[in-house]
Amino acid sequence: MKRKKAMGGTSSSSSRTAASETETAASETETAASRLFSVPMEILEKLFLNLPPKEVVCTCRLVCRQWKEVADSEYLWRERCRRERYHLRDVSRTPKDWRLFYFLCKKRRNLLKNPRAEDKFKGWNKLHDGGHQWKVEDVMEPHPDVTVKKNFVTSFDMCKKSQLIDLEREGYNPEFMDHFQPDIKISDWYAPRWDCGSQYEICVELLNQNKRPVHTFAPETVYFEQWNDQKWNQMTHVFQNYGPGVRYIRFTHGGQDTQFWAGWYGIRVTDSCVEICPSVET
Repeated sequence: MKRKKAMGGTSSSSSRTAASETETAASETETAASRLFSVPMEILEKLFLNLPPKEVVCTCRLVCRQWKEVADSEYLWRERCRRERYHLRDVSRTPKDWRLFYFLCKKRRNLLKNPRAEDKFKGWNKLHDGGHQWKVEDVMEPHPDVTVKKNFVTSFDMCKKSQLIDLEREGYNPEFMDHFQPDIKISDWYAPRWDCGSQYEICVELLNQNKRPVHTFAPETVYFEQWNDQKWNQMTHVFQNYGPGVRYIRFTHGGQDTQFWAGWYGIRVTDSCVEICPSVET
């Protein structure tokens, strides 16, 4: 029994010695790397500013402690934002994380395909195609954005269309969405005809992996009377703090005319938009 205790003590002591040696070796390796790659901070900053941002985060940041500090510095990402003209809309609201702000700005774009009817119905799934069905026409009333020239038009029975956005396919992986939960901004433009009553509907859902709703934006139906001003209106919404698990976004909108006139006298929609953007921008 005494011999076994002595052997156990020797084994424990050997383990502690091995662990200590491993830690010492790791520390020496890190110190050696720091000496090998030691560069004045000003030069490192200039170097990193001229490298692809992904290389800075995925490669340079892992070299040694000094390089990591520069790669994580607020100055580096603020300067990148300045150089690439990612400006704050409200200068009184500064980002908590400039690196996150930079990458969200860089990736920011409309995730909906063919939002202005420039390619007919490509990218859209027609859920309801009532009356004389959906149609694409030139805008009757000039849009606030003069580059918008076409719109989708509904008929005398319900017309609805939708798109399903796969966030991972668009470059927003699950870990990123769950950890940062960036703002998801929705925008849609709609207008009635002046000579016919109509209605407009929109529903935007954040879906989980099984494509079941986690959060839903579905405001009340908007109605227009006959003999209206035919002006364009904008519907907006921002999803915030929606929790983990969001993997898809389903955007659905449409409507119809309320007087059941043959032809295309229903609501018009165009320039729809779904964006992942920094919270300070919403």
